[in-house]
Amino acid sequence: MRHLAFAKTLLLGSALCASAVVAGTSARADEGVAKGDTSGKKIAFSNSYAGNSFRQVMIKSFEKIAAEAQKDGEIAGSTVVSSNNSVTEQAAQIQNLVLQGYDAITVLAGSDTALNGAIKDACEAGVVVVAFASGVTEPCAYVVDYNLDSYAKAELDFIAGKLGDKPANILEIRGMAGDGFDKRLHEGVEKAMADHPNYKSVGEVYGQWTATVAQKEVSGILPSLPDVDAVLTQGGDGYGAAQAFKAAGRDLPIIVMGNRQDELELWKQQHEASGYETFSLGATPSVSQVAFWVAQQILAGKDVPKFVEVPLLQIHQDDLDAWLETVPEGGVVNADYSQELVAKIIDANAGKTPLPAIPAPN
Repeated sequence: MRHLAFAKTLLLGSALCASAVVAGTSARADEGVAKGDTSGKKIAFSNSYAGNSFRQVMIKSFEKIAAEAQKDGEIAGSTVVSSNNSVTEQAAQIQNLVLQGYDAITVLAGSDTALNGAIKDACEAGVVVVAFASGVTEPCAYVVDYNLDSYAKAELDFIAGKLGDKPANILEIRGMAGDGFDKRLHEGVEKAMADHPNYKSVGEVYGQWTATVAQKEVSGILPSLPDVDAVLTQGGDGYGAAQAFKAAGRDLPIIVMGNRQDELELWKQQHEASGYETFSLGATPSVSQVAFWVAQQILAGKDVPKFVEVPLLQIHQDDLDAWLETVPEGGVVNADYSQELVAKIIDANAGKTPLPAIPAPN
């Protein structure tokens, strides 16, 4: 009996090793654009929230690339649905998209867990699900996202470059309560803060990635705070934060900006007036295009890793004017992602090689 048990163990071990080899092989994508016929396929975008400029540009970016792909015969059709930050409504919308015969659904999730049931049902129905810029925990979904630990580290590294490691008070403006992107970026902030033990978190508010909300929330907490040396943001909240500090008669701290036109213009004005310097980084709204092409390439037969990292776009003082010139009033720094570029991003992720640079906006 011991010999039989030992033999079974050896067989099981061999099977596991073989599975690991297969899994390792499948994680590598074939180089270049997959040419499988997707002309009859439909790709949808399920969006959790459309209440700020970033999300609105994100939707337009998806619609633009989907319309071009349909014109070029790459897909048969597309649609965008938004749920006003209701995960119950978003789950129902995903279910409806499955019933309507969509072959792939890109998802900007309002929760990293609450949509798992609807996403699993979609996968079991043979629908490709690509969650992006928010993340979900359902294993069947592909994820297109940023390295949010790197996001937070870049913010803290810039602040440390200006302030050194002397004691400093940090205010954090978060995004939307319960949102997966917000939760993971906040976790990245906690990790990055641990590398700067002299920095103290003196408060956090939810700005919902919107200037007006951020201004209101920061104004509400400022009277209870000591002097603030720097403000961590998630995008869309830097301008509102600055207005709150101005209204309170406080000096402007280092506010990390989020690539919005109003933030960049304020930064430029402050720099010209007083030499104020900061730093801006963020996701591009057109990450929705990356998700679109990842979905299309999966449908076309390309071997895609379950996680596809997208590079962040960073703006420094030296290139502020150049970027600001490309952004319309009220807009967000953006870039277009072609099918070829996204294939290169997929290949870099599969091969664990450096990501290609984000192209300058047209």
